[in-house]
Amino acid sequence: MALIFDIKRYAIHDGPGIRTTLFVKGCPLRCVWCHNPESWSPVPQRLYKQGKCIGCQSCVNVCPQGALHLTPEGIRPTGKPCILCGACAEACPALAMEICGREWPMEEILAEVEKERGVMTDSGGGVTISGGEPMMHPKTVLPLLEELGRRGIHRAVDTTLYAKPELVQEYASRCELFLLDLKTMDSAVHKRYTGVPNELILSNYRLIASLGKRYWVRIPLISEVNATEDNIRASADFLSSLPLRPEVVDLLPYHDIGKGKHERMGTTYNPEGLPLSAPDGRQLARCENILKAAGLTVRIGG
Repeated sequence: MALIFDIKRYAIHDGPGIRTTLFVKGCPLRCVWCHNPESWSPVPQRLYKQGKCIGCQSCVNVCPQGALHLTPEGIRPTGKPCILCGACAEACPALAMEICGREWPMEEILAEVEKERGVMTDSGGGVTISGGEPMMHPKTVLPLLEELGRRGIHRAVDTTLYAKPELVQEYASRCELFLLDLKTMDSAVHKRYTGVPNELILSNYRLIASLGKRYWVRIPLISEVNATEDNIRASADFLSSLPLRPEVVDLLPYHDIGKGKHERMGTTYNPEGLPLSAPDGRQLARCENILKAAGLTVRIGG
């Protein structure tokens, strides 16, 4: 069974056509700007949206562990262990409590996918496995990809590429398209902002290109991290030097959508206060022009 925390239908930015995107939990990176920090942990989590809470204490009263109590700041943990039974989420009339992530048997996932087959087929779409990191779950994701392929459904894998090369090859043999981030060419900067260096990731880029596998690249563009002229030129040189170039490079200007999710998780967005801001129009145009000059196809906000 696959631990999935979200299913997005009618997705239009996760590969060609209209797609169904499955988000699996668990990721080896800790990108400061991550849009889906609830994907980091490979186990279910309790989330709480204070803005929805009406203070009725239904969750407090139903919790078998006594793990919750009402405070002036809303519902907070008491310090007793939460067993993630989901009773609090089921009891909450305002939907302020949520258990993020549940195990989905393959037959249930396929049933959800089949609901959208007509739309996906007519649009040239398919299914995208995202996360989190799909390569953390080969025992569940690889069989799912095989079955999707057997059913003639186009398969895309959205991955950090922070995985063993032999695993990348296994995924490559079971999908039609990779969606890849390229965060920064400087390994020290990469580690500072994501928690891991980038040598393995760049090596796996070369592997995918050598296999002739189709891939799209997405650059989360952040002024202080990777929007510098030096980094974009290095990125352009790297991508244009590969034996198979990306079909498209999407420039995605920074935004802090993950901040609200950290609040729901009870964690802090960008706890070290690292500088993060979106590039201005001049920076964005410069990045686009450098990549295009290297012969790459570029989209803004793809």
